[in-house]
Amino acid sequence: MKLNEYRKKRHFDATPEPSGSGKAEIARNEGGRRRKSFAGRSCWEAGIRPYSRTKVEMMRNRIPFLAHPMLATLVPDPFERSGWVYEEKYDGDRVLAYKEEDRVRLLSTNGKDRTRQFPRIAASVRILEPVTLLLDGEVVVFDRKGVSRFQLLQQDKGEPAYALFDCFFHDGEDLRREPLSMRRAVMEKSIGFSKVLLPSHRLATNGLEAFRIAKRRGYEGIVAKDLSSPYVEPRSTKWLKVKVHQEDEFVIAGFTKPSGSRQYFGALLLGAFEEGKLRYVGKVGTGFDQKTLAALYRKFQPFVRSRPAFVDPPREKSVVFLAPQLVAQISFQEWTADRKLRQPVFLGLRDDKDPKEVLLPEMST
Repeated sequence: MKLNEYRKKRHFDATPEPSGSGKAEIARNEGGRRRKSFAGRSCWEAGIRPYSRTKVEMMRNRIPFLAHPMLATLVPDPFERSGWVYEEKYDGDRVLAYKEEDRVRLLSTNGKDRTRQFPRIAASVRILEPVTLLLDGEVVVFDRKGVSRFQLLQQDKGEPAYALFDCFFHDGEDLRREPLSMRRAVMEKSIGFSKVLLPSHRLATNGLEAFRIAKRRGYEGIVAKDLSSPYVEPRSTKWLKVKVHQEDEFVIAGFTKPSGSRQYFGALLLGAFEEGKLRYVGKVGTGFDQKTLAALYRKFQPFVRSRPAFVDPPREKSVVFLAPQLVAQISFQEWTADRKLRQPVFLGLRDDKDPKEVLLPEMST
């Protein structure tokens, strides 16, 4: 249906007509339908709801889909390829920012609303010029050396920033099929210069050099991206990540009771799924302050159970088992030969992760 026909069918033309009488006048519009004209008054004053937007305009002011973020595939070693770029891998919370006119929503990977949690970021997105905008990035808190730390974000120790690396909807246009090079240019133009909205840091044109820079500066790793790649959901080999430091998510399925002066619990029992079964990968007893110990202990109580969720539970005394409902972010030195974590440290909870998505990695032989 053409725009004019749509307007004729759905709405009366309530545009005021010139008149000195101040009384309602009867007239006919182009389609022969009767309309009212209220001389000297707006249609709102006359009690008539005006036709404000066309269907096309409404579509331009809304994002017609909910997206799942494009995820990078983990590879063991850095590399160099023509037509690829190499960015800093951030240690934070992945968030998609939806801007529809003055309305802004910040959604996590699993669709949880983060708008109230990060009001400064939402406000910064709201004032951007495009009417509609869908941005992809990581909410982070930097330490004194400019390195993002998930633990600082979890503990509210610092002002969050939004490190942006993609834009796949802009002013009514779906950009998901466009190459990354074009989407990045649109993103950079849209956000301009801001202390809160930051374009992701590209380290070097050579992937091997980028990895050396990341290692020297203490970054979590690098993300390599094919500049010709479309935006693909959810995981793609057009984005590849290489880790400098070992860090991953694990399921919490129990805890040991405290000893000595320790309160609430001693260590967390961690696991990961393999072929649908939860495997025990070790325990973590560091990375907690008193406030974290108390908060976690309270959070555990609804999930206490008598039997272990592990198919291979640890042989330890004074253990309390939990239903596998919570996910922790853990840093560690390495995997042992028997697939256990060496020197793990607790960084925080991940409420944007489904426990079933926490899989035991394949070990190289």
